[in-house]
Amino acid sequence: MTDISRFSGRGIEEIRTEVRLQVYLAHAGVASRRACENLITDGRVSVNGQIVTILGTKVNEGDVVRVDEKQVSAKGPLRYVLLNKPPEFICAASDPQGRRLAIDLLPSHIKERLYSVGRLDYRSSGLIIFTNDGDFTAKVSHPSSRIEKEYLVEASGRIPDMVIENFLRGVATGEGIYHAKNIERINRETIRVVLIEGKNREIRKVFSLFHLHPILIHRIRIGNILSGPLLEGATRPLSETERVGLLALATGGKNEKY
Repeated sequence: MTDISRFSGRGIEEIRTEVRLQVYLAHAGVASRRACENLITDGRVSVNGQIVTILGTKVNEGDVVRVDEKQVSAKGPLRYVLLNKPPEFICAASDPQGRRLAIDLLPSHIKERLYSVGRLDYRSSGLIIFTNDGDFTAKVSHPSSRIEKEYLVEASGRIPDMVIENFLRGVATGEGIYHAKNIERINRETIRVVLIEGKNREIRKVFSLFHLHPILIHRIRIGNILSGPLLEGATRPLSETERVGLLALATGGKNEKY
């Protein structure tokens, strides 16, 4: 049986025997195991210079594994970094349009390859987590985790009560039903919105249905993690309490704010 050592807070111990490539990538923090399988079948992974597209391919310690031509390794410390993303940065490893990358705002002393846990769209701002812990990413990102994400949303004009009421009940679109868990009005143009479904661009799509234009969508909370005094464009490590608390939420805990 393949022997993979366990993760620890100090890092990942050596892989002692050959393991499946998708397992290696997940333990290297590339993405969840299922997402790593997609990377392989899409031809984006190479082993010792050869593109590999067959799931179940085995790799050994000493093999050179690359994703999109960048080398990855299942050794090194696990890192969890919170970024207050400014608008007009994209949460991706690269962008063919040449837009600025949120990952480039991470501290230069971090040499491990980190990936975002979920996304914020190009125009939105606020909290986003980067890590190289694939298991953490899979648990926190899975739809079943239902982790609350709270946003401050400002529109270019008054937000009618009818929009809030509909969003709370559930708004049907061609892509499904968009449903806010909670909404608090701040003033005529500004609301706080709590989502748990993790659907792509949910707030923008609901606003668009009611012919509203959001001029600000800023994420201020992820589960138990608050932005606090973190300035725009700045980062800080997640505390162990925050990391453990977020994992607890992903496995059925309550979304309590620290």
